[in-house]
Amino acid sequence: MPIALLSAASFISWFISMIAGGGSPLLLVPTVNVLLGSQSVAPVLTIGLLAGNLQRCWLLRAHIDWRIAAWQLPGVFVGAGLGAIAFTQIRVEGLQLVIALLLLWMLLHSWLSQHVRLPCWQIRAWQFLPLSFLNAVGSGLVGTTGPILNPAYLSYGLTKEAMIATKSATLVLGHCVKLVVYGSFGVLSPDILGYGALIGLMALPANWLGNQVLQMMSAQQFKRTVFLLIGVSGLLTLWQERGLLGI
Repeated sequence: MPIALLSAASFISWFISMIAGGGSPLLLVPTVNVLLGSQSVAPVLTIGLLAGNLQRCWLLRAHIDWRIAAWQLPGVFVGAGLGAIAFTQIRVEGLQLVIALLLLWMLLHSWLSQHVRLPCWQIRAWQFLPLSFLNAVGSGLVGTTGPILNPAYLSYGLTKEAMIATKSATLVLGHCVKLVVYGSFGVLSPDILGYGALIGLMALPANWLGNQVLQMMSAQQFKRTVFLLIGVSGLLTLWQERGLLGI
């Protein structure tokens, strides 16, 4: 039953994230949390997300924006290492709640900007360096930060295949760094390795099918799907962290 549950959750998560620019943790975080406990979420997801994003890089290799990737890689490398080390030393409470509130604020800002004039920031390539560092630190601590950087990619001008391919290329490095750190500190047990491998295996058919759907979507449809996922991710994460709010 645990294997069947994780397999189904993995396939659905990878498919959704392929057509919405991320969000594979939507079902994976609570599923792994139930099966192995909260402290296993980060290393299990790291293994699975590394395998799945490697395949995405291969599928969409022609669409990778190497200029953006070059700005992100230093921040990802340092941030992922620091976050993973912190994960092995301390227990972080409340970070997922902060991420949930940020995601919901992004959705609200996007909706309001369609009805009233709001300040908008045009993201420049160099700004992905600090953004990727902060994102990688958070990812190292909790396993993943979901689609939190998606508005930045859209603001810069990346969409559809270019956005997913570029994002996957930088995620591969971050997950490699985290995996080395987790292994060095003895976090990777046989159960964690096995569940992580299963998540990565289920990414193969889901990514292929998602890519077929992605090619049929318009840029506007993709953007709407991205923000829909941001809102759903924020609400689900907020629900999972409701204990911190006393609910």
